[in-house]
Amino acid sequence: MKKTAPQNLSLFALTWPIFIEVSLYMLMGNADTLMLSQYSDESVAAVGVSNQMLNLIIVMFGFIATGTTVIISQFLGARQKAEAMEVGYVSISANFIISLFISAVIYIFAKPLLLMMGLSANLLAEAGIFLQIVGGLSFIQALIMTFSAILKSYGHTKDTMVVTIGMNILNIAGNYLVIFGPFGFPVLGVAGVAMSTSIARIIGLFAIALLVKKRVGMPMLSKRLFVLKKSHLKKLLKIGIPSAGEQLSYNASQMIVTYFITLMGAQALTTKVYTQNLMMFIMLFGTAISQGTQILIGRHIGAKQFDEAYSRCLKSLWWALAITTFTSVLFAVFSKQLIGIFSSNPDIIATASILILLTIILEPGRSFNVVIINSLRAAGDAKYPVYMAIVSMWGIGLPIAYIFGIQLGFGLAGIWFSFIADEWVRGILMYRRWRSKMWLQKGFAA
Repeated sequence: MKKTAPQNLSLFALTWPIFIEVSLYMLMGNADTLMLSQYSDESVAAVGVSNQMLNLIIVMFGFIATGTTVIISQFLGARQKAEAMEVGYVSISANFIISLFISAVIYIFAKPLLLMMGLSANLLAEAGIFLQIVGGLSFIQALIMTFSAILKSYGHTKDTMVVTIGMNILNIAGNYLVIFGPFGFPVLGVAGVAMSTSIARIIGLFAIALLVKKRVGMPMLSKRLFVLKKSHLKKLLKIGIPSAGEQLSYNASQMIVTYFITLMGAQALTTKVYTQNLMMFIMLFGTAISQGTQILIGRHIGAKQFDEAYSRCLKSLWWALAITTFTSVLFAVFSKQLIGIFSSNPDIIATASILILLTIILEPGRSFNVVIINSLRAAGDAKYPVYMAIVSMWGIGLPIAYIFGIQLGFGLAGIWFSFIADEWVRGILMYRRWRSKMWLQKGFAA
């Protein structure tokens, strides 16, 4: 494989490998849920709550990776390849230091953190084991995310896809061994699933590090790994911290929503986990398009092609809306069959089917957010989405979730009403922001 830094990229060429990669990452989580559903519904609920916490942790790791994608893309758009490589080294070093500290904290305080989530005593033991193993080794995922961001910025989205395929195969094979115990293999349940996930990630880390060396020419045994150049770190944080703030706000609000759902009982929590696992497959279309769009807009901004950046965002948005709406309708038509893959409980199937029907309204609103927010970040306008996220999630979403879900007794349907209101309010605000072109005033971040 040759070192390349492609300048002429298309949305489709970038997006289809990202689509497969993101879908496989989601499949990894779904594989745990699906295979554990054959073992115990309680185990599914325990892992679901632990994953809620882990999603919050991954967001904390992701702010460096987000800044990496934007800044390297801008430098490559400006044809400043040496600077782009320096940013890569800074991002790896910074994310390793941050993630190692957070992983240690999670390992030590796993059970107290889960108790803060209102988890019932009968789920605490399994959830704690899962969070300690996967959370304690989560710095590995942080490094994978950073290497992936570097490869994607250079246009090598196929490589990250291949690594994700390999990780999924290893994870599913490991899950099969520890859950079903073939050939006399010990049945380890939740602990085994946690170990399977972690081993797959360790192998994936070595693979993606080798690909970064071959594709980009960044050997990992380099003195530059120990040099945190302040100017580059400042640029990474300028994009990364606000984007992390928006994601942290979302995940923190989701943790409170999960607490509301725990008040409804274990069955409601299990239903929410199964439904959101299916919804992830609808979301991934917009997610993949938004990531490819972010890289392209970063290149346009770096090359000072502002009109091209403006039109690229809007074209990507319409594609995301069309595909997401079609997929939502398709999932709603076959909702009972899809939920039936996870559970045979008629109450879970009936409730989840209603939630998936509501997803037809919810997901197009989410498309506005994922596409335009990533476009704003690529243009250097990273703070506005955070401010609007805080206002909408905490001022609109959470109050509606509590009033409709708990006080008025609509249950999970009331929770979904809050998701719809939040996504559409923020989506409309993001659309107005992009159309206003105020992001042009943010300048060239690189």
